[in-house]
Amino acid sequence: MTTAFDPIRVGRTDLKNRIVMSPMTRSRAYGPDQTPTPLMATYYAQRAGAGLIISEGIQPSTAGQGYPDTPGLHTPEQVRGWRGVTDAVHDAGGVIYAQLMHTGRIGHPDNSPTGATPVGPSPIRAAGQMFTHQGMQDFVVPEPLTSAQIEDTIADFAAAAANAIEAGFDGVELHGANGYLLHQFLSDNANKRDDDWGGSAENRARLVIETTRAVATTVGADRTALRISPANPLNDIDEAEIAGTYSHVLAALNPLGLAYLHVLESRAPEFTGVLRAAWHGALMLNPATPGGRTGPEQLALIESGATDLLSFGQLFIANPDLPARLARGLELASPDMSKAYGGDERGYTDYPALTEARSA
Repeated sequence: MTTAFDPIRVGRTDLKNRIVMSPMTRSRAYGPDQTPTPLMATYYAQRAGAGLIISEGIQPSTAGQGYPDTPGLHTPEQVRGWRGVTDAVHDAGGVIYAQLMHTGRIGHPDNSPTGATPVGPSPIRAAGQMFTHQGMQDFVVPEPLTSAQIEDTIADFAAAAANAIEAGFDGVELHGANGYLLHQFLSDNANKRDDDWGGSAENRARLVIETTRAVATTVGADRTALRISPANPLNDIDEAEIAGTYSHVLAALNPLGLAYLHVLESRAPEFTGVLRAAWHGALMLNPATPGGRTGPEQLALIESGATDLLSFGQLFIANPDLPARLARGLELASPDMSKAYGGDERGYTDYPALTEARSA
């Protein structure tokens, strides 16, 4: 029987276990022009016991930044900053992918380095508010991307992927979930276009497919992955029909031979089995756990064959040595989510490994 603690090959990389650290925004890129800091290197290296670490969302361009103090991968300075992170993770025996995240309409001019209005598929404001350094503010009506700007955005993703490899990442994951730009194009409530990028499921899926192909061509399909979250309502997404849309995405991407498909379950966990059957490669699952967090009980999903890899989010914040604790059935600490975003080392790098906690 396969367990979460067995090795697995993902793309061109061998992983020591099947426990993955999910991408989690922490808003601590305080270096000049949103560059990573030594504190970020410490944070990720502490968690190198994961079979794979997926970085926080990294914007591929200034237009892709939605939240304050999130890091980029579109300047030489950012590449050098990330090299400090990847070196630290590799020195600690870990593997790390960069998650490339363009937030699209989920942003605010006050969070943009240039003060620009966020962009999206259509001029439709998302319901809700965005945190800024000036306080919570309503989302704004996004500027709809022109066809030429869409092509530029695809090129930005590909360039950022190349920068990720230059910075020492082992691969890249494209964020096509959680109501951000790629997901906005997939969704028929955020995407009301009547050109080749909207309307039918095939057209709405086009940006995800072409971006993934461009990145795979640039850095290799075996160093490229995609995250999706069908039916996830986060950030005011409403997908009326997911079967046709995501079946089209998977059919188009299967021939590429991607490193993995990362599925974040939400309101349609029953759809995961459909995706599992349709996907030809490795599947990573962030399972739906209403009212709780992914925990030890979900390890059985690997044993049953429901998934090949299991990603954990919040528990990795408070348990830097999470795989070791899970393997031994030891106690798990709970994170202080009031310190999750922004701040200093508190609630970030000061969670001890279990051996450190017991000797303190």
